[in-house]
Amino acid sequence: MDFPVMLDAIREAARRIRGVARVTPLIDVPAGLVPFRLLLKCENLQQTGAFKIRGAYNLMARLVERDPGCRGVITYSSGNHGLAVAYAARLLGLRAVVVMPTTASPMKAEGARRLGAEVLFEGLTTIERKARAEAEAAARGLAIVPPFDHPDVMAGQGTVGLEILEQCPDVALVYVQVSGGGLISGIASAVKALSPSVRIVGVEPSGAPKATASLRAGRPVTLERTSSIADGLLAVRPGDLTFPVIQALVDEVVTVEDAAIVEALRWLFREAKLVVEPSGAITVAAALARAGRAAVADDRPVVALLSGGNVAPEAYATYLTGE
Repeated sequence: MDFPVMLDAIREAARRIRGVARVTPLIDVPAGLVPFRLLLKCENLQQTGAFKIRGAYNLMARLVERDPGCRGVITYSSGNHGLAVAYAARLLGLRAVVVMPTTASPMKAEGARRLGAEVLFEGLTTIERKARAEAEAAARGLAIVPPFDHPDVMAGQGTVGLEILEQCPDVALVYVQVSGGGLISGIASAVKALSPSVRIVGVEPSGAPKATASLRAGRPVTLERTSSIADGLLAVRPGDLTFPVIQALVDEVVTVEDAAIVEALRWLFREAKLVVEPSGAITVAAALARAGRAAVADDRPVVALLSGGNVAPEAYATYLTGE
């Protein structure tokens, strides 16, 4: 089948974002801590603290190329995508508006403001935020930068997959977060095109199993509600563009409980000396549980993607201490 993102588009995105997004390190977990070789792809060290700058900048740079008179952009985001859009807008000289949920992290909202964005708050779900963004875009003449369901966003996120293969050519399995699906569909498109034997395992919170439900139904399913400490993974539905890619290229999707996410976050702090937000730590929780590893030999490397590190200090302290 034809996919919205092909390898050439991902390679073009890599060239476009060079010098804007960092090539983040892939670090080894010290031998003996786990009974297999585990590597961590540190997108928590990315510009704005998460992988989102890759897709946001790729889409927005292309937008400016096509429409030099663009008046500005608007997006809807739980936080990290909004930060990325604000950062990219500043680099490109664009006005930026970010619609966040009423429950958004104050740290992420303030971060977007510091980067020059106007922040609006609307509802609790992606659907509510999207509707507000569409209304504001029509009223103000702004271009919408979707958080996941757009080929340019997916291509930008796919550059993570290119880097993983360059940094670890013999990787056997990659654990990737699943929310709306932009990240995992981009990575799967890159990895499967270049190394089809690599297993791609999606990881989502047990309180937000939209990909699990959708794969079971054979079509995108909208959840009535979502709940998890992994606030960046609470999309209620996979995208129309991302879901067919997940369905075709992702080998398995597993779910993780919040308690395991907290344990993984603590493990990353204690053993890897890394600050990672719950949405970023969820893949390590799956790796430590060896979820989806049945077809992988123990002597081949496994990569867990740390998608972001934007966590409020007070919340992080609570996760670490349990108090």
